[in-house]
Amino acid sequence: MAAAIELRDVTCTFVSRDAPQRRYTAVEGVTLTVAEGEFVSVVGPTGCGKSTLLNVTAGLLAPSRGEVRIFGAPLAGINTRAGYMFQADSLMPWRTALGNVMAGLEFRGTPPAEARALAEEWLRRVGLGTFGDRYPHQMSGGMRKRASLAQVLALDPDIILMDEPFSALDIQTRQLMENEVLALWQAKRKAVLFITHDLDEAIAMSDRVVVMSAGPASRPIGEFAIDIPRPRDVAEVKMTPRFLELHAAIWGVLRDEVLKGYQQQLRQAA
Repeated sequence: MAAAIELRDVTCTFVSRDAPQRRYTAVEGVTLTVAEGEFVSVVGPTGCGKSTLLNVTAGLLAPSRGEVRIFGAPLAGINTRAGYMFQADSLMPWRTALGNVMAGLEFRGTPPAEARALAEEWLRRVGLGTFGDRYPHQMSGGMRKRASLAQVLALDPDIILMDEPFSALDIQTRQLMENEVLALWQAKRKAVLFITHDLDEAIAMSDRVVVMSAGPASRPIGEFAIDIPRPRDVAEVKMTPRFLELHAAIWGVLRDEVLKGYQQQLRQAA
């Protein structure tokens, strides 16, 4: 399959405005590919640059070195072929659920009647068909995540970028949302780059899991194909022997990096 996302030798170095001599390299020499229709998760310690890679792919951040290619073409500016689901709620509080899902379509120039019909359809698909008139403060955390998901998918992006989208949810709601995403992905087969701290989540959802080293200058240090048959239920798959084997293998690579990251945080706090 053709590559939807190609990161080639990407390095991101940040320079302090107050002290230009102070530099911090978040990621260094990262090469990563996501094929069309592939679901790839990136895991690693806190502060290893996972979100930096997502922002580079979205075109929100230009790499200091290296190249980003989207479906074979160099990325210049915002990645218009990607939809981004953030960790924090991205809903506008003054708009209803329906209004929030319509917003991106309206900004893109979709006629109002068509935008409304698409937004209503996607609210139904994520289980919010009767909640279109609710404002964000009137919705539960799970409902807000469903509305955010509909907001992204209504634009029909070729690439979906997800930055720990379910981390704030309780475990039952989280599993429901994970299965919802897998069902929608199975139907559309978009390229997905998924960032998570949760190794169980990464294995249960992905075709491939990439492990990042502890920062600074983080880089991929392991890559694992998840050969568990689909479709999957994220709760049930965790009890299978193959899941446990993969978890042990990936954690064997990840464990030392998590400890390194933790020690670095302690030194910074001292």
